Amino acid sequence: MVSDSSTFRIPSVFSQSLSLISLGIAGLIVLPLVYVATTALLADSAVWGRLWTTRVPELFFNTISLAGTVAIGTLLLGVSLAWFLTQYDFGGSRTWEWVIILPLAIPSYVLAYIYSYLLGLGGPLDVTWQWLVGEDSHIFSPFTFAGAALVMTLNTFPFVYVLARSAFLNFNISYEEVARVTGATRLSTFFRVFLPLIRPSLVAGLLLAILYVVSDFGAVSLLRYQTFTYAIYQQMTGRFDYTAASCLSLLLVIFALVFVVGERWFRKTSRFYQTSGAFRRVKPRTCTSLQTGLITLYLLVIVGLAFALPVMLLMQWTMTAIAEGELSFRFLGFIWNSILLSGSTATLALLVGTPLAYLACRKPTRLNMLCLQGAYSGYVLPGPVAALALLVLISQMVPVLYGTTVILVVAYLIHFLPAGLQAMESALHQVNPNVEEAARNLGARAVRTFRVITLPLVKGGFLGAWILVFIQCMKELPATLLLRPVGFDTLAIRVWLEASEELFQLAAPPALLIIIVSIPVVILLTRRTGSLS
Repeated sequence: MVSDSSTFRIPSVFSQSLSLISLGIAGLIVLPLVYVATTALLADSAVWGRLWTTRVPELFFNTISLAGTVAIGTLLLGVSLAWFLTQYDFGGSRTWEWVIILPLAIPSYVLAYIYSYLLGLGGPLDVTWQWLVGEDSHIFSPFTFAGAALVMTLNTFPFVYVLARSAFLNFNISYEEVARVTGATRLSTFFRVFLPLIRPSLVAGLLLAILYVVSDFGAVSLLRYQTFTYAIYQQMTGRFDYTAASCLSLLLVIFALVFVVGERWFRKTSRFYQTSGAFRRVKPRTCTSLQTGLITLYLLVIVGLAFALPVMLLMQWTMTAIAEGELSFRFLGFIWNSILLSGSTATLALLVGTPLAYLACRKPTRLNMLCLQGAYSGYVLPGPVAALALLVLISQMVPVLYGTTVILVVAYLIHFLPAGLQAMESALHQVNPNVEEAARNLGARAVRTFRVITLPLVKGGFLGAWILVFIQCMKELPATLLLRPVGFDTLAIRVWLEASEELFQLAAPPALLIIIVSIPVVILLTRRTGSLS
């Protein structure tokens, strides 16, 4: 049975207060976009003409191709992994639940550097390919579309996995039983029952992956694959043409907003709630030895390519760096700086994201939905341009914050809040609004209803939002490069400074530390919730 959350009645005073808060948050987040859009729209027509005839067609094709290919790859990997780990019980399945998420801890630019070494001429994978196929054969170059698609898919499939797993675990087994009684096969039940009912979560995960791809700078710049973000960076650092960079940025924002609006429309038409009191979770099936072996092999291949192999290589390089005396206690400062910024931003994202997500789910008026869409603008704005826009705005409006870590937290919040909003909205959509309505009818105030009824039901999804924002901030690079106070280095900065010179050995220790710091947070997520829902 379908229930429309738009019928939920929120007290007018409470609703107006939340709307004002949401409007203020959205206004802050959209300021950099307004600055970029104004600069682009006031640009000379000759600048636009040059871009349209020389760069824009190629950039559109490359960006769409990469985003589409990565979306397909993340969908296949994320859904299949979530299905195996929720529907089947086999040895080690509890461990695999959090191991699958670990690729989120690896920055895209680190993964790109590693695969540029592995797939490059004379690299380990290239040599292995020659041994298997022939000495005259070479595996595909990492500096191609295939290389960029491989790196980005391995880096983003956990987005879909996290939300797909949450949806599978909250699936009512009664629906599957009804389908099986009517004669449907397991395969037919999967495509006609399971997938349609978890579509909102799948689309939310795909949107996260797509927005991550179109706004990524590190991987595409290293692999020299021409997308909007790479071209924008070239305009800024090579030509010092900030007007052209703003023009390309505006086109990228419009391009990405098409996906956001499409996802919003799809979610609006695909809301499903458990309305029966006979809710029963899916009970995993016990695997045979053959099934256990095949599933484990599949998991080993995916985790090996996305996490284990890169980490082993980083460990090898780190050992060499330690032996040569390159690793010192200064890395403790880098760790503290990264955790301080990431933890502060993730916590702030929950505080400011709650009214936006709640109003979008319970009272989706035009104003509330406009505020939500405004909050997504920061994620699609390229990091370097957003940082420069924020720097100009802060120096003019609040100069006392110039050169402080506060401006970094604001930049992180603007860029990564959508990652938390997706998970928060997905969790709120799975809570039947009739439960909250019943509490209101019994005399509970709106704030108490949310604190006592709603929050306990969505705490798993909100914790998932916190972890997504935290890990994203740990890996952030462009804004930190441009906005950090003098002498304030994070782990990501140290990775970039060393790896940009192809000093893989020196870049490995901070890259490995990013992973080490992120792993306990992932374990906390799975142990506190028992799932990712």
